[in-house]
Amino acid sequence: MDRRYAEPLDVPALAAIAHLSPSRFSRVFKDTFGETPHRYLQRRRVERAMTLLRQTERPVTQVAWDVGFESLGTFSRTFSSIVGCTPSEFRALHEPVDVPSCFIASWTRPREGTVVSEKRTLPGGP
Repeated sequence: MDRRYAEPLDVPALAAIAHLSPSRFSRVFKDTFGETPHRYLQRRRVERAMTLLRQTERPVTQVAWDVGFESLGTFSRTFSSIVGCTPSEFRALHEPVDVPSCFIASWTRPREGTVVSEKRTLPGGP
């Protein structure tokens, strides 16, 4: 799921790879990762979208398609529920920074229930 986040993935296909029934796979996955496979995939896609919004000038619609969403509305709704603001607001609040992307991904990992309400600066930044 982490590598193929942009592909159409569903629970039956993932369960078959794990040699489990779809219901068993969902239960084991949630016990292991703390969220359903669908929500985990959404979070990975939104994480990647956050990077693309920060580091590219691609239109929001293109970013949505690049990370595997089939609808701009679904992307915007999912992004807002995970990040706490719309993709356009996120882009306006987060200018590109010259920091390794692995640090940015860890520092900005979307967490349920958090709201991005103001521009954050990186430690040691301006």
